[in-house]
Amino acid sequence: MIHAPVAVEKNTKNVVADNGGQKMKEIKILHNPEEKLVREMGIRNWPVWEKEVSEFAWSYDEQETCLLLEGEVEVRPEGGEPVKFGKGDLVVFPAGMSCTWKISKAVKKHYNFG
Repeated sequence: MIHAPVAVEKNTKNVVADNGGQKMKEIKILHNPEEKLVREMGIRNWPVWEKEVSEFAWSYDEQETCLLLEGEVEVRPEGGEPVKFGKGDLVVFPAGMSCTWKISKAVKKHYNFG
């Protein structure tokens, strides 16, 4: 079972994209989550994805939760402002979001869909 972060902590950032006048769900970023949360979510058992410095379009059919182990990224949701995150950040992307990923430092992350 996948558990998305539910606690809102002082180091959490929510970013809302505006897609043609319709509010989309938020990208949620938890900076440096506590190890207890990482263990409870089973993140260290999730698959690992790696990608070199690049830029590409991406759409989320399902919600994705990921923990960046390495790298620096800027994601620009369609109709929204760019969002930056990097090593140590726990990020949740909403289902239905389309965006462009700009990787400025190679990425290695644990990820899970659904």
